[in-house]
Amino acid sequence: METAEYALMDVVEDRMWWYRAVHARVLDALARRPGDPARPVLDAGCGTGGLLRRLAERAIGRPLFGVEYFEPAARRASAKSGAAVAVGDVHALPFPDGTFGAVLSVDVLCHRLIQPERGLAEMRRVLAPGGTLILNLPAFEWLKSAHDRRVHNARRTTLRAARAQLAEAGFTRIEARYWNALLLPLMVIQRKLLAAKEEAASDVAPYPPWLDRMLHGVTELERRLAALGLRYPAGGSVLLVATRP
Repeated sequence: METAEYALMDVVEDRMWWYRAVHARVLDALARRPGDPARPVLDAGCGTGGLLRRLAERAIGRPLFGVEYFEPAARRASAKSGAAVAVGDVHALPFPDGTFGAVLSVDVLCHRLIQPERGLAEMRRVLAPGGTLILNLPAFEWLKSAHDRRVHNARRTTLRAARAQLAEAGFTRIEARYWNALLLPLMVIQRKLLAAKEEAASDVAPYPPWLDRMLHGVTELERRLAALGLRYPAGGSVLLVATRP
């Protein structure tokens, strides 16, 4: 990812609607399926530490670890969250086999430098049997835009393809669902019309407070409807939860 994008992430991830929404969904999934609660939690590709900080604030009672490729971001993540953050990548996680009760990873396996099969194999290796994997991935190749180029996303996926990829990697009890569904039409307008040029900026930005509140409110409505059992046929992202047998 470009250095400027890390700087933007660091500034906005505590308050920007999308980060708050994805972190809430990851925390919901971890609460439902904690894996082995006696073992620590790893954020693989933790960026500047926003998710780790939310986990620390939630006081889940488990040691927190992170891995981040970009050293300045790793240092920032550790300072921000208090977690132990190693410099490394998901192709060679610097931990022994079976260390973690849960591994989390938000929009990492889609990166142009990542080979998803190798990354998933490593995540499976460091999970203890019965451990939980929670992934977020961007959805639909046709949604690729300047945003993806800025943050170096090489691939977007579908629910069916992502589920099959986890099964092929040896995971079981796979849940897959789309989210950011209610805002998908606005996402299409933004990426395909308003910011369609090659030089357009990414979607990571400080939004006007009124707009940020409105967008986050829509994601919260969607989250509450999903908790009641509603499933969406499409969305901007795919959230996956699986078990290492």
